[in-house]
Amino acid sequence: MLNHKRSALSIALAVALTPTLAMAQSATTSADTTASEQQAKAEEAANPPADGAIKQLDSVTVTGIRRAIEASIITKQAENTIVEAISAEDIGKLPDASIADSLARLPGLTAQRYGGRPQEINIRGFAGDFSTALLNGREQVSFGNNRGVEFDQYPSELMSQVVVHKTTSAELVGQGLSGTANMKTVRPLDYGERAVAINVRGDMNRLGDLKDYGNRLSASYIDQFADDTWGVVLGLAHMDSPGQSKQYESWGYSNGIIGGGNAYRSEIDNKRDGVMATVQFKPNDRFESTLDLFYSEFKRKGSKWGLQYGLAYGSGSTLESAEYQNGTTVSSQWSNISPVVVRNDYNETDDKLISVGWNNKVSINDHWTATADVSYSRAKRDETLLESYAGLAGDASDSGTFTYNSNGWYDSYLGADYGDASNLTFYDPDSWGGARAQAGYLKYFQVKDTLSAVRLDLSRSFDSGFISNLQFGANLTDRSKSRASTEYTLCTTAACTNNVEMAVPTQYVKGTDFNFAGISRVLRLDVLGMLNDGVYYLVGKDDPDINNKNWQVDEQVATAYAQLNLDGDLGPVSVKGNVGIQAVNVDQESEGVATFDGVALGDSNTQGTSYTNYLPSMNLSFGFPHEQVLRLGASRQMARPRMDQMAGNAVFSYDQTKQKWTGSGGNPNLKPWLADAYDLSYEKYFAGDKGYFSAAYFFKDLKTYIYSQTVQYDFSQLPISAETLASYSSSTIGEYTQPVNGEGGKIRGYELALSVPLDILWSPLEGFGIVANYSDTTSEIHPDGPGTTQPLPGLSKYVSSITAYYERHGFSARISSRHRSQFLGEVQGYGGDRERVMFGKETVTDLQLGYTFQSGRLANLSLLLQVNNLENEPFRSNNDSLNERVNKYYEYGRTYLLGANYRF
Repeated sequence: MLNHKRSALSIALAVALTPTLAMAQSATTSADTTASEQQAKAEEAANPPADGAIKQLDSVTVTGIRRAIEASIITKQAENTIVEAISAEDIGKLPDASIADSLARLPGLTAQRYGGRPQEINIRGFAGDFSTALLNGREQVSFGNNRGVEFDQYPSELMSQVVVHKTTSAELVGQGLSGTANMKTVRPLDYGERAVAINVRGDMNRLGDLKDYGNRLSASYIDQFADDTWGVVLGLAHMDSPGQSKQYESWGYSNGIIGGGNAYRSEIDNKRDGVMATVQFKPNDRFESTLDLFYSEFKRKGSKWGLQYGLAYGSGSTLESAEYQNGTTVSSQWSNISPVVVRNDYNETDDKLISVGWNNKVSINDHWTATADVSYSRAKRDETLLESYAGLAGDASDSGTFTYNSNGWYDSYLGADYGDASNLTFYDPDSWGGARAQAGYLKYFQVKDTLSAVRLDLSRSFDSGFISNLQFGANLTDRSKSRASTEYTLCTTAACTNNVEMAVPTQYVKGTDFNFAGISRVLRLDVLGMLNDGVYYLVGKDDPDINNKNWQVDEQVATAYAQLNLDGDLGPVSVKGNVGIQAVNVDQESEGVATFDGVALGDSNTQGTSYTNYLPSMNLSFGFPHEQVLRLGASRQMARPRMDQMAGNAVFSYDQTKQKWTGSGGNPNLKPWLADAYDLSYEKYFAGDKGYFSAAYFFKDLKTYIYSQTVQYDFSQLPISAETLASYSSSTIGEYTQPVNGEGGKIRGYELALSVPLDILWSPLEGFGIVANYSDTTSEIHPDGPGTTQPLPGLSKYVSSITAYYERHGFSARISSRHRSQFLGEVQGYGGDRERVMFGKETVTDLQLGYTFQSGRLANLSLLLQVNNLENEPFRSNNDSLNERVNKYYEYGRTYLLGANYRF
C-alpha cells in the first residue's frame, strides 16, 4: 500500500478545519525518518531480538546498558505523544531492581521513598493520584485508598519496556492528568526466535553492622511454533527481599522545647511471586490475536520495637535544665518523665493482583482495520496492624537527659533498663483508650478493587492526502473499589475498664538489643504470638472514625474518541501529528452510612452523580534538517477524584469543647480535576540513535481542584428528634466539612535532558557515556483552598538525575544519582488513614558493575553486582526549617545484589 507525502496545503486545511481542537500535544517523530520506519524501530525497541544483549541498531553493534538507552531513544522518537521510556537491557533485565527506581531517573519524574523502597511515582510535580498506570495499554487497579499504582507490585524482570506519556492523544484511553505509565511485556512473534533466560541474585540489606539476607530468582521463555503463526512467552519472578530501619520521630515542639519522641528499630520481609504469560496467534497478515495474563502475590511481614516518651507534651514531665540553639532545646534534663512506653508492633500485608487481557485485530481490507479488546483486573489486600504497650511497673516515671544529635535525631539517656522484662508491665500508659484501658490495638483492613473493560477500535488508512489515518472507537469500563476496617482494643481484663497491670510473659521475649538514639536496650516481643495465644482480651471497637474507613465506590466510564493522523511536508520541514477528541461519560456512586455520636441514622444509602467531559487534543511535530524536532502541543486533561474522598459516609456529633455541631464526610458527587495543558519541546538527535538533547516547557492551567471545605449546616435536617437536639444546644446550626470541587491554579516548568555517548567527542572514550536531566517546576495551586500556603503534594521544585556508564568488551559499569528537593508526600498514618508528611531533600545513588562472557563455554553468562542507596541516604524532615527541630528521621541502609544471568 502506497503512503504518499501530504502536501502543505492539505496540512493547512486539516488544522484549519479543527479550530476547536487547538489544544494539543507534541508528536515525537524524527525529521529524517519515515513514519513506518519509526514504527518498526519502536516495535523493535519494545521487543529486543533474540540475540538479546547484543543488538544491531543502524549497523552499530551495542550491548546491555547501551542497547537499553538507544532503544528508549528510538521509542521517544517514534511515539505520537511526548514520552519518556525505559527499556530492558536483555530478557528479564530492566536497568534496575524495581520499575520505580528506573522511572525516577526520567526527565520530570521522581519517586517517593517510604519504608526504604520507592512506592509512588510523581510526574511533573503531581502526586500519584494524578497519573494512571496501564499494562499493555489496559488500565490497572490499585491497592491503596486511591488510584495510584504501587509499581513494586510489578516485577521488573517481567517487563520489556515502560513508556510514560507526558501528554495525551485521543486514542489513549485511561489517561492521567500528570502522565500515563504504560508497562509493556514482550510480544513473542515480534521477538522472532526462541530464547530462554535465567536470573539468580543474592540480596543483602546492611544497616551499620546489621545484615539481612534474601534472594531474587527469575526465568523467561520465548518461543514460536507452527511456521511462526503461534508464539508464547512465560515469565516467572520470585523476590525475597529483607529490609530494616532505624527511626526517630518527635512529638513536636512547645516554644522550642521538645515535646517528646519515638525511637524505633524495625525489620521487614518482602516476598513477591509474579507470573506473566502471553499467547500470540497470527495465521496470516489479516488477523492477529493476543492473550495476556499477569499475576502477582506480594507478602510483607514487619515488626517494629522501641520507646515512646513524653516531655513537654507528656503527663507531668518536669524540665530541670536546658541548653538552647536557634531557640530550640539541644540538651535538656527531665524528671518525672511520663509516659515512657515500650512499644512493639507487628504489620502484615498480603496483596494479590491478577490482570487478564485478550486483544483481536483484523484487517478487513487494505484500508480498514478493526480491533476488539477485553480485559479484567482485580486486586485484593488484607492488612493487619498490631500494637502493644508496656511501661514501668506501678506506672512509675523516669528521669533522663535528651541531646540533639546532628545526624538527625535526639539521643535519650534514661535511668531505667527497658530491656528487663521484670521492670515492665502491660497497661494503658496515658489513657490512650479513653474510657477503655487500652494496652494495645488491633486493626484489620481489607481493600478490594476490580475493573473490567471492553474496547472496540476502527481505523481507516488513506493512500494519499493530508490525512494518513482516521481512528475512532469506544471503551467501556466498570470499576468497583471498597475498603473495610475491623478494629479491636487489646485489654488486660475482660471488662477493659480498670487499668490493671499485666506482667510480661518471658516466653515471648525475642531480644533486648537496640543500640540507637542513645538507648542500648529495649524489650523486643513476639506480639503476634501473644495475640494468637490469647494473652490479651480483644474488645471490638466501633466509632465514627472507624465507620469512615468503610466505603465502596462504583464507577462506570464510557469513552468515545475520534482521531485524525496527519503526515505531510511544509517545504523542507516534515509535519506529522494528530488531532482528536475524547468524550468521557462517568456514572459514579457510593454506598455509605450517616452516624450521630457513633449510632447509625438509619440504613445505608447510595449517592452519586454522572457527568460528561470533552477532551480535545492535537499533536504536531515539525522535523527540521539535521535531526531536529520542534513540538507544539495542547490538550484538555482529566484525572478522576480520589476514591476515598468519594465515600458516601457522614459523621455528625456535638463538639463539647467548641460548643457547636460538627460533621464531616466524603462527597460522592465530586467531579474530576480538569486542566488545559500546553507543551513546547525542542529535540536534537545525533549520531544516529545514540544520543539526544531536549529542552521542554510545560504549562497546566487547572480549572478545578478538590479540597476540603467547611460550610454552615442545619442539623435539624438530620433524622434526630427535636428533644435530642435541644438537649445539646438551643441552635441547630453547625459546621459540615467535606471535599468539594473548588478553585484550580497554574503549574509550569521546564525540563532539560541529555544523553551522549562520549566516543562521538573523542574516539578513545568508546563505551563511555552520560545520561542527565534537570527539571524546575513552579506551582500556583493551593491544594487546601484559596488563601492557604500548603504546598502541592508530590511537588519538588528541583529534580535532577545523572548517570555515567561504561560498556565494552563485556565489561559494564553504571553509577546513577538522583536528587529531589523537599516535598509534601502522603503515607499511611495512625489509624490506617493517609496523612501528609513533609519529606526533606534527598540524593539517592545506585551502582551497578557487570561482566558478560563473550565467547567460549560461558558465552552469554553475565555476572552482576548492584548496590542500591550506595551512600545510605536517610529520609529526613524537620519543623520550622530548623535542623535542631527534628520531625522524622528514617535510615534504611544499603541493599546489595550479587548474581548471574544466563541466556540460551
